[in-house]
Amino acid sequence: MALLYERICAEVLEQIRRGVLRPGDRVPSEMELAAQFQVSRITSKRALEVLREAGLVERIRGKGTFVVRRLPDLTGVTVPLRGRPRQEARSIALIVPDMSEAYGLDLLNAIEERCAEYGAHLVIRRTHGRQTDEEKAVDSLVTSVDGLIVFPVHGDFYNASLLRQVLAGYPVVLVDRHLSGIPVSAVHTDNVAAARALTSRLLDQGHQHIAFLSPPPVNTSSIEERLEGFRSAFGERGRAYELTDLRSTLPGSTTTESVRADMEVIRAFRDRLPEVTAYFACEYNLARMVDRALGGDRVIACFDSPGDSIGGPPYLHVKQNETEMGRRAVDLLLAQLRGEAVPSVSMVPFEIVDAVGNT
Repeated sequence: MALLYERICAEVLEQIRRGVLRPGDRVPSEMELAAQFQVSRITSKRALEVLREAGLVERIRGKGTFVVRRLPDLTGVTVPLRGRPRQEARSIALIVPDMSEAYGLDLLNAIEERCAEYGAHLVIRRTHGRQTDEEKAVDSLVTSVDGLIVFPVHGDFYNASLLRQVLAGYPVVLVDRHLSGIPVSAVHTDNVAAARALTSRLLDQGHQHIAFLSPPPVNTSSIEERLEGFRSAFGERGRAYELTDLRSTLPGSTTTESVRADMEVIRAFRDRLPEVTAYFACEYNLARMVDRALGGDRVIACFDSPGDSIGGPPYLHVKQNETEMGRRAVDLLLAQLRGEAVPSVSMVPFEIVDAVGNT
């Protein structure tokens, strides 16, 4: 199966053969090719570089990429083009708290598929939400793989082992969240914009008293940003409420006792604030617990809602693009391994989907 960048090379080569692109003509930019082929700019950039090394195009700083004035004999020229061999096999490790159909499984599948496209070997380690296990995984893997993709655990403190590797220049890409103030490439949803959009949808539906529910947000960027987006949606309409000390849905913390305790806290919150008609849970499993605690008599919204596919109810929700997140994470890591500069933040698109499946 042709690699993604090879598909772009093949199309440009075919346009040169047919005279659609003539010597001196401008070739579509990285951004244009990325949009046309629905790939990352890293992939389109690689395609243009391969075409350059094959002697078919030239790249002029500040102007763009152009078909060379003197084309070589195209007889027998095929993709993959000579001038750069296929990328040597790489070994990548994915470190995750856990995976489920609610969130994470599509991300894993996308990372696996992208690694297969590049011929990269993938190692997977689960941390079960424990920072000590995450630190051990980082320490044990950095000597045996070429780079890491890390879905950081929820925690009050950053992983010291991970920080050491980032500061030492080891290739790392984070998914789902980032580490504030730390120079590491991260791929995630624009959580502020997504939470603001979801809250605005609730306000537009007529809910004037809305509560945000989550585990403690400190040092978990995704929750911090969702809370920020929630707060920013109100402006001069509605009133915001917050309950941010629930812990039973955190990986490794779910026990009968912890769930029962959190449900009692949620019920007490409702009894104290009966005017609240809508609850915004920061993730799906918490949304289900809130729904159970309140007996289905309040509107529930959340991030990610697989609904009937896992036997649970659907909710108004933010649908994150896990597939794009996984693909882009692999692209960014392999770009680092090739010595290329990569962005520190890479945002993936999201959708607002209501409980009956309409966006």
